[in-house]
Amino acid sequence: MIRNKTDCVTDIPKFVLITGATGAVGPRVVHALDQAGFRIRSFSVDTPTLGMFPQSVEVLIGDVTDQVAVESAMQGVDAVVHLAALLHIVNPPPELREKYERVNIGGTATVVDAAIKAGVKRVVLFSTIAVYGSSEGRVLNEMSPTHPDTFYAETKCDAEQIVLNARGVDGQPLGTVLRLGAVYGSRIKGNYERLTRALARNRFIPIGNGLNRRTLVYDKDVGRAAALAVSHPAAAGRAFNVTDGGFHTLNEIIESICSALGRKPPRLSLPVGPTRTLIGLIEKGSHAIGLKPPVTPEMIDKYTEDIAVDGSLIQKELGFVPQYDLKTGWEETIREMRGKDSFRF
Repeated sequence: MIRNKTDCVTDIPKFVLITGATGAVGPRVVHALDQAGFRIRSFSVDTPTLGMFPQSVEVLIGDVTDQVAVESAMQGVDAVVHLAALLHIVNPPPELREKYERVNIGGTATVVDAAIKAGVKRVVLFSTIAVYGSSEGRVLNEMSPTHPDTFYAETKCDAEQIVLNARGVDGQPLGTVLRLGAVYGSRIKGNYERLTRALARNRFIPIGNGLNRRTLVYDKDVGRAAALAVSHPAAAGRAFNVTDGGFHTLNEIIESICSALGRKPPRLSLPVGPTRTLIGLIEKGSHAIGLKPPVTPEMIDKYTEDIAVDGSLIQKELGFVPQYDLKTGWEETIREMRGKDSFRF
């Protein structure tokens, strides 16, 4: 949350456009900016469900690759938080690259061009620490070189440059990039949702020693970081890692999830090498009979990957203070997941 708006700049954005607001993290961002006192307009391809946003939010339906729709949505706003993107999937088919480029790069260019034309004061792009690639035993920060190794990370890297190179009518930097750690929370889909459900059903066996590191951030803290980035003068023209302030071994993450579930963590684990070989054989066999394998070697590689990213810069420069550590974040996540009809065990 913004501590004191008068401490920042005199010409503070008051009306914010949020693209991709109906996505997994979008509602958290909407609520954080609403609580910080901003007027909000959402712009998404999907209609928000009842109660997803505060009643004061202006809702527009549209696609970020549609120049006319984006320029119309941009009218009158002071800042943009650009969330809309095609997200990461494991081992995407080659033909999907064009869509990643069209949405993540082309959509960002459309948003930035429209923002410049409309005289917007700040464009905040949600990116990912996946642009760094694997840590390989190091701790990465904003000065570390990027080594994206997926369509998603590659296109996010290109989108970052579009935003960081953008200049307002006064020639000053217009954009801020927030490189998010692995975001978790009750609305998030993907690896951590699958891990949580498997642990809840006692259907998960770890692979490897579990000492590989991960960098996470709770979704409510992401919203608070966005509210700061929209208006803080030190954010212009810069990229910041957004994390919970540390990094955690996979064992620690599993223990936190199990503690929140009220279960004991798994005792046994499988060796990486033999397991990867076996999964590779299953994958070949599945393809031979026309089936999609439930697990792939790429999934094993991602599971055992080491990703340690320093998130201290945004704390020092913008005053961001994460409110959720691993324990409190997963406790709230599980509590909210249990409140949903789709989460039963």
